[in-house]
Amino acid sequence: MATYELRGDEEEQIARLAEDGDIYNKLARGDLHLCLMGDPGVAKSQLLKHIINVAPRGVYITGKGSSGVGLTAAVQKDPVTNEMVLEGGALVLADMGICAIDEFDKMDESDRTAIHEVMEQQTVSIAKAGITTSLNARTSVLAAANPAWGQYDLRRTPAENINLPPALLSRFDLLWLILDRADMDSDLEMARHVVYVHQNKESPALGFTPLEPSILRAYISAARRLSPYVPKELEEYIATAYSSIRQEEAKSNTPHSYTTVRTLLSILRISAALARLRFSETVAQSDVDEALRLMQMSKFSLYSDDRQRPGLDAISDIYLILRDEASRANTMDLSYTHALSWISRKV
Repeated sequence: MATYELRGDEEEQIARLAEDGDIYNKLARGDLHLCLMGDPGVAKSQLLKHIINVAPRGVYITGKGSSGVGLTAAVQKDPVTNEMVLEGGALVLADMGICAIDEFDKMDESDRTAIHEVMEQQTVSIAKAGITTSLNARTSVLAAANPAWGQYDLRRTPAENINLPPALLSRFDLLWLILDRADMDSDLEMARHVVYVHQNKESPALGFTPLEPSILRAYISAARRLSPYVPKELEEYIATAYSSIRQEEAKSNTPHSYTTVRTLLSILRISAALARLRFSETVAQSDVDEALRLMQMSKFSLYSDDRQRPGLDAISDIYLILRDEASRANTMDLSYTHALSWISRKV
């Protein structure tokens, strides 16, 4: 296991961050498998590369340029001893770290099967050229993929848009859909940001001081040393929440996901990761609630239209738009003209 040696005042800074009540908004991570499914140009690759720079150990690969052997391990003849030796692939090199796989949907199915064992068993089994062994691959898989037709088709169901086998999808703890929706306000904001960067060769003022990657690496390394456990009083709470999700899915005519025991394990892993962020040895009920919220929001992101989400209707949509715009403008008085303009932009 690779160890991270704290340098200088990093220990003191980690202690300050651990006491920060807002640390979750600054840093969220655990031994989880995530899949980002989204339209082209929504900065999935940039996000993956940033995560790799922040992680204590990270490997970035692209699906189209990676073979099954390159992911697991290759058998080669040592030129000195003339014996067959193993050379670890990307998943083995990312042991105790993160393996970011871009263009996940472009991989050949035969190459993609190598990931199944890693995501479930955290090992890579090899049986080549007389060598039979099992290598550690305790890595989190962060995958980015495009929908089946290049861009998400709102007229088709999520199952038709997501061009990945169900057996692989069930191994991801969270599957997040990122759509490139046309919105006048966000498009203007994005365009202004890009133009500013091109003019000034730097990003505009953020209004806050971002954490340095070195501090994030140190914080993550320190947090990963903990192994939080679920207290007995939360066992029934988690079991009831899981059974409720199963019941709701059974009653639904068109379920957008399939809840299995893997989902229950995902809830436990996310809860433990949240406890690590607080440097807590015990998982709290708030950690479980946040894990359930994340899973619920990831399911909501799969709905093709916001208005099809359960519990939301046209009136609720209009109220949410007005509430968000009023909050942005820091006012409680809205004119009819402004309200009509905002609603016509969003709907």
